[in-house]
Amino acid sequence: MSTEKTVFEKSKKGRQGYSFNFTELEHVTKEDLIPKELCRKNPAQLPELSELDVVRHYTRLSHKNYSIDTNFYPLGSCTMKYNPRINEDMASLDGFVKTHPMQYQYTIQGNLRLMYELGELLKGITGMQGVSLQPCAGAQGEFTGLLMIRAYHTANGNPRKKVIIPESAHGTNPASAALCGYDVVTVKCNEDGLMDPQELEKVLDDEVACLMVTNPSTLGIFESHIKTIANMVHGHGGLVYCDGANLNAILGQVQVADLGVDCMHINLHKTFTTPHGGGGPGSGPVVVSEALLPYLPVPFINKDGERYTTDYNRPDSIGRVRAFFGNFGMFVRAYTYIREMGKEGLKQISDMAVLNANYIRAKLQNHLSVSYPSPTLHEVIFSDATFKDSKVKTLDIAKRLLDFGFHAPTIYFPITVSGALMIEPTETESQETLDAFCDAMIHILTEVKENPQMVIDAPHTTQLKRLNEVKAAREPKLREVLKSSPL
Repeated sequence: MSTEKTVFEKSKKGRQGYSFNFTELEHVTKEDLIPKELCRKNPAQLPELSELDVVRHYTRLSHKNYSIDTNFYPLGSCTMKYNPRINEDMASLDGFVKTHPMQYQYTIQGNLRLMYELGELLKGITGMQGVSLQPCAGAQGEFTGLLMIRAYHTANGNPRKKVIIPESAHGTNPASAALCGYDVVTVKCNEDGLMDPQELEKVLDDEVACLMVTNPSTLGIFESHIKTIANMVHGHGGLVYCDGANLNAILGQVQVADLGVDCMHINLHKTFTTPHGGGGPGSGPVVVSEALLPYLPVPFINKDGERYTTDYNRPDSIGRVRAFFGNFGMFVRAYTYIREMGKEGLKQISDMAVLNANYIRAKLQNHLSVSYPSPTLHEVIFSDATFKDSKVKTLDIAKRLLDFGFHAPTIYFPITVSGALMIEPTETESQETLDAFCDAMIHILTEVKENPQMVIDAPHTTQLKRLNEVKAAREPKLREVLKSSPL
C-alpha cells in the first residue's frame, strides 16, 4: 500500500492551479489592490500544483480517512454516534447560513426562535430552570458552570476554596476546577465503582464549593447514592455539578434536576448527534437550577408574544464566555435531532445504548475480565487481567483491531482499571456490527494465547505500521519547507 506524498513533495516549480486573463490588469500593480503594509516582503512558501493534482491528492486522502460514516468507533466515554444527514440539510438552509449575529434582531427572528426553543427543550429534558447555549465544548461548559458556582458563593459572602471530585469523574473536571482557582479534593470509589457517602463525609466542610460528579460515571456505572450525596453537599451549603458527558445513557429515563443537581453541561456532539472532534465545532450548553439563574452568561434570549429579543440587563451575570451566541450550526443540528426523535425516541436512544453495551459485555465477558461487577450502562470496561501474564499489552490488542477494520476503543482509561479497554457502542450500531466487532476481539484474544507475536507486531494491513506516538507528541519534527516564510 503506497504512502501518499505531501503536496510539498509533489510540488513542481511553475505549475499553477488557475488560469486568468490578465489583459485588463496589465497596468495594475499589487500595491494598487492591497495596502503596502499588508504585502509580504517574501513570497509565501506554498506548493505549486495543477488543479487536477490538488483534487486527486485530497480525494485519495479522503478515501484513506477513517470516519463514523465508514466504520465502527467503539470509543468509550466519547459517544461517537452517527450524525443523521437531515441535520446537515437543516444546518445548510440559506436562512441560517446567510445570517450574521450582528444583524438587526428583526432580521434574525428565526435564529433567535430556534435558540430559544432549543434552550426550552434542554430544560425540559433535564428538568432544570435555566440554560446558556454559549459554551463551545464540554470543558468550556464545566468552566462556565464553575464560574457561576463561584459567583453564587461570592454573592453569599465566601467564594469557598475546594471542589470535591470522585476518581470516577470525567478527566477534564480537575483541570476546570483548578482553572477557576479551586483546590481539588479526590474521593476514592468503593469496590463496586461507586462513590461512598461515608468517604465523602470525611472531606465535606463549609469550604466546599461543589461536588463535580459524572453520572453515569466514567466507569459506566450509575451513582445509585446520588440523591443522598447531593443532600449531604447541600447540607454544607455546597452545590452539585454533574458532568453531562454520559447523558446518552439516561436520556429520557431520569431528569437530573430530580437527582439534586444544580448545574450540568450537555455535550451536543455526544448526545444529540452534532459532529464530534475534527467534524466540529463543538457545543456544550449549560443548564442550571434556580440558585444559579442570576449568574448565567448574557445575552439571554427572551420571548415576548411572537417576538424574540436579547437581554443583556443581568447585573449578576458572569458575562460572556463565547463570542456572539455560540456555535449556531450545532444548535440547528441538535434541535433537528430532538424534534425528529420526540419524547419516546429520546428514551429509545438510551434504551438501545445500554442494550448494545450490555450485549458486548455478555459476548466478551468469558474472554476478558469485566472491571466492576456493577451493572453496565452505556459502556463496558474490561481489564487486562486475562492476558496480564503474557507479553501482550492492551495497546497491542488495540493495534491489532485496526487490521479488522475497527477503530480501537479507549485504552488505559480510566486509570483506576489495570490495562483498561473502554468500549462504548452507542445506540446507532446494529447487531451485525457488534457481532463482527466481538468476533474480531475473540479472534485476537485467541491469538494472544496461540500466536502472541501476531498481536505484538500489529497492525499488519494499515498504510502505516506501529508508530512511536509518545515520541511524535513530545519531539515533533517539522520539515523546513513547511515553516512559514517571514512577512
